[in-house]
Amino acid sequence: MVQNEHKSIPEASLRRLPLYHRFLETLRQNGREAVSCPEIGLELHLDPTQVRKDLEAAGITGKPRIGYRLVDLIAGIETFLGWDNAHDAFLVGVGSLGTALLGYSRFNRCGLTIVAGFDVDPAKLGTKVHDKEILPLSKMAELALRMHVHLGIITVPASQAQMVADMMVSGGIRAIWNFAPLRLELPEHVIVHNEDLYCSLASLSQKLAQSLRRSAALAREMEVVLNTDDVKQL
Repeated sequence: MVQNEHKSIPEASLRRLPLYHRFLETLRQNGREAVSCPEIGLELHLDPTQVRKDLEAAGITGKPRIGYRLVDLIAGIETFLGWDNAHDAFLVGVGSLGTALLGYSRFNRCGLTIVAGFDVDPAKLGTKVHDKEILPLSKMAELALRMHVHLGIITVPASQAQMVADMMVSGGIRAIWNFAPLRLELPEHVIVHNEDLYCSLASLSQKLAQSLRRSAALAREMEVVLNTDDVKQL
């Protein structure tokens, strides 16, 4: 059952919903018709109670001892995340990252369609990248207003990000997915999600360093034990 009104959902729960959706799609492709929270939790290494709470926070409830009809659960997650409504987006900055995002086909399954890319490089203007036309940045705001595009993606260097964001706001864009390593200063009504690759890499590097230190410490402990055993045998 999917309720029409949703309470505020924690960020951690919000980030888990796409994981559930991906797993559920796999089950549907395999011909499954129903699923339970314990099954989802077992596959994703999560507490089934947490899975149930996440789904309830999204306004989705199942039936005791039965679980969820797969098609209803998938539809409920897509509705809550807004994936059942197509969202057109403009991307600014057709470098390596921008090019990769323009070619990422799975966005369409999330209700997102990048309809055009914008850049200031004359060599890129008028070309197509993954069948998306690359237009002058100077035309972006006007086109956003005319086409009622409300979502913008920023993949430019930090030095240009604030200027691009201001242009997006002037064009009526209300949500920005920012890949530039810069915290944008924007009106309160504009939704901003910062995808900070540097911070993600720092977190990954720190966890790797911790893992290597633990492995080295364990190896030293094992060496001491082996040496002690050798001494006892003498």
